[in-house]
Amino acid sequence: MRRASEGCYNPPVEKFTYQQALDYLYSFIDYSLQRTYQYSSHTFDLGRMHAFLSLLGDPHRRYAVLHVAGTKGKGSVSAMLESVLRAEGLRTGFYTSPHLIDFCERIRLGGDPIPHERLAELVDSLRAQVEKVPGLTTFEITTAAAFLLFREECVDVAVAEVGLGGRLDATNVVSPAVSVITSLSYDHTHLLGNTLAEIAREKAGIIKPDVPVVSSPQEGEAMKVILDICGERNAPLTLVGRDWHFAPERHDLEGQSFFLWPAEEQAEVDATLARGGDLSPMTHRYEIPLLGYHQIINAATAVAALHAARSRGPSVSEEAVRAGLRSVRWEGRFQILHRRPWVVVDSAHNVDSARRLRIALEDYFASRRVVMIFGASDDKDIAGMLDELLPRISRVIATKSTHPRAAAPEKIAALARERGCPAETFPDPRPALERGLALIGPDDILLTAGSLFVAGAALEEWPAMKEKISAGKMPAKRMEP
Repeated sequence: MRRASEGCYNPPVEKFTYQQALDYLYSFIDYSLQRTYQYSSHTFDLGRMHAFLSLLGDPHRRYAVLHVAGTKGKGSVSAMLESVLRAEGLRTGFYTSPHLIDFCERIRLGGDPIPHERLAELVDSLRAQVEKVPGLTTFEITTAAAFLLFREECVDVAVAEVGLGGRLDATNVVSPAVSVITSLSYDHTHLLGNTLAEIAREKAGIIKPDVPVVSSPQEGEAMKVILDICGERNAPLTLVGRDWHFAPERHDLEGQSFFLWPAEEQAEVDATLARGGDLSPMTHRYEIPLLGYHQIINAATAVAALHAARSRGPSVSEEAVRAGLRSVRWEGRFQILHRRPWVVVDSAHNVDSARRLRIALEDYFASRRVVMIFGASDDKDIAGMLDELLPRISRVIATKSTHPRAAAPEKIAALARERGCPAETFPDPRPALERGLALIGPDDILLTAGSLFVAGAALEEWPAMKEKISAGKMPAKRMEP
């Protein structure tokens, strides 16, 4: 994952180049790069963000916004929402973080990352106003840049993914058409809290008075918090699994399909199933290319959110929903890069996502041997992730990204060996990929997991690896470790 170098910033005399724009952004406080910091309203002051956006003419108020928070699935749900809105013919903006390979992935127009030159122009245009608001952070300036770009490009609707938490996140200045909360689980506990209730309270901070809320299915402790806050703020809640029901139809390595229907039609669905009838005529049937049962839940959440947003924002046709879900792309999520040998990249980075990844491995590759390249941030529950994954892993190749929070490969390897799994270490993902490819045969799986940053590094290195495989420069069959 590419990142501008940190350090002193020397302002250019001429207009920014792309690299100068990155250097400028990273010259401010970037909490995502720090191992420890205080997560509080003092550190993350939304008043600062409101003041900055006011100087820019409040660009975030010029278009409809769909706001998405959560622990897992928020990126996938956001990508699905944007894809459907684009399929409707709307001009879309999409703000997400972090990026996999290129910083411009964070800010997208019509589904495409903005060009490097456009980001440079955008950041250059903000400098005078940045100087007027002390204490701005890298993320706050980037968020404002995205909102400003969307106004300048006259988008009809923007999808904004929360960076961290929700209550204090820089994106939480919007007045959305719908607030979406995806699956909640334990992550960033040193910042957001050690219980699901505490985490839910931070995520549910995006709920606004009288604004519709859509939630994925949640654990009881988290659900109670969401229900309480919705009640306090008179925000109508749609809950997937209660107000919308879904059922998988089929899945393979090309994608999956599922049925979705509102709760008021449940009796009719039950009667149809009881007599062995076909659900297709009476339910919505959708197809998605993203793999794993959890992506069906994400897709159901996205569809429910689009329905809830109609009263305050864009309305989309059933044809657009089908087309948008069918064509959505979201890299680094159980993504198959190669077949025979099988190479899979996933960004599972907490215990819950590791569990979902193991289930997906069992579902799609039940009898295949798996070698795993694994790297994670040092503040994650690495032992918990390995406990979930190692029952399906024959060997671990521990590595690390260039991210400052990355855990030492030696620590990861030691934890794997303690659990009875052979492990070796490599200092960065490229030699780890080469070693992994040398260890697998045509029917085996090489899996990358543990971190979005390691997933990004693997995706960045993959074209060169694929070329070697095509040229016959990688081993044709598995080497014994």
